Amino acid sequence: MSSKAGSEPSLSSKALGIASSLMLLQLLSRGVTFALNQALARLASPAVFGTASIQFELLSSTILFLSREGVRNALLRAKSDAGDKTQDTSTMHPSIENISLLPPLFGVPVALFSALLYLYFTPPSTLSQPYFTESVAIYALAAVLVLISEPLYIRAQNDLQFGIRVRAEGSAVILKAVVAVAMIVLGGEEKALLAFALGQAAYGLCTLVVFWLAYPTHLKLWPSKITEKVHGNVREYRFEPKLLRLSIAMTSQSFIKHILTEGDKFAVSMISTLEDQGAYAIASNYGSLAARIVFQPIEESSRVFFSKALASEDTQKDKQVSKKKSAITSAHTALSLLLLFNVHLTLLLVTFAPPYLPTVLKLLLPPRYLLTSAPQILALYPTILLPTMAFNGTLEAFLASTSTPSAMQAHARFL
Repeated sequence: MSSKAGSEPSLSSKALGIASSLMLLQLLSRGVTFALNQALARLASPAVFGTASIQFELLSSTILFLSREGVRNALLRAKSDAGDKTQDTSTMHPSIENISLLPPLFGVPVALFSALLYLYFTPPSTLSQPYFTESVAIYALAAVLVLISEPLYIRAQNDLQFGIRVRAEGSAVILKAVVAVAMIVLGGEEKALLAFALGQAAYGLCTLVVFWLAYPTHLKLWPSKITEKVHGNVREYRFEPKLLRLSIAMTSQSFIKHILTEGDKFAVSMISTLEDQGAYAIASNYGSLAARIVFQPIEESSRVFFSKALASEDTQKDKQVSKKKSAITSAHTALSLLLLFNVHLTLLLVTFAPPYLPTVLKLLLPPRYLLTSAPQILALYPTILLPTMAFNGTLEAFLASTSTPSAMQAHARFL
């Protein structure tokens, strides 16, 4: 009883520590990104800025999201050890380790297919930009580099070593900003797209190097064969069936989620001019600062907390009913507090943001963007978009952490 009682506060404190660390990471990365966008918006034309920030970022996020998101969410709900016979979180069961290799294995063909498909459907006016094809190839390669580090990311998540992620992503964002700005200053506007691409490649390489330095002996690219004895029978496999089914179910839901999340970028890239895409990109980058600094860390730490706290539903049915009730009560309290926090934050945004927004925009946006649709887009963020993101992120984290594979598939079909 004392073990369980002690684990709940420990899990809550770790979740709080995760949220604070991720907020610091987001504050650093978004601060650097903000400075980068301010510089690039003045150095690059709206057409180049729109191509890189809308189309190239959409290509990168599509590759990464489809390759890793479902596996990430599935493995958050897995035990660090399949039998849960040890409390040593420094060891990861081979079945989890093998599933964690799916993102790079699946990501290479996804990156190649996505890049070729994007080039095939790109209109000539966009395709004719200098170094466009080379930049697409570099963005796809950068996504593959990030995916190669994904098994190490999952190991760090499994060990609750979130400081590794903070170091990896924080240093990668800074390097990306430095490389992109340096390249566009040295190479001029003609090489602006290439500057964005090389900055993204620096991000992927830095992420991989930092995770590899943290786990130098655990970098693998192919799953090993697992042999187990079950009731006297020898069983061999590479991917544990239950985890594989859960990963597939969550990946299918991730596909739907990605379309819904990035639907605006899909639409803008297809129907808007490159200049309008640049205006939308700068508005989206500035408008989503609050979502990425505050709401995204809360969503990710909530996902970890709910996954660990409620993992007992499927794997510990022999435990005492009181312990299950304690876990459910803890999760219910956390969810209620998070929703209450979102309500208060929403009220602050709706009350104070609109009166001050026009003044802030004059200081924030470059003069040529004030005559575009950027101010009108930014005006929607504090009153509509940010409150919606806050509640959606928290509730989605709870759903993804507690639903069964069949429920996830039903939810995906509903969406």
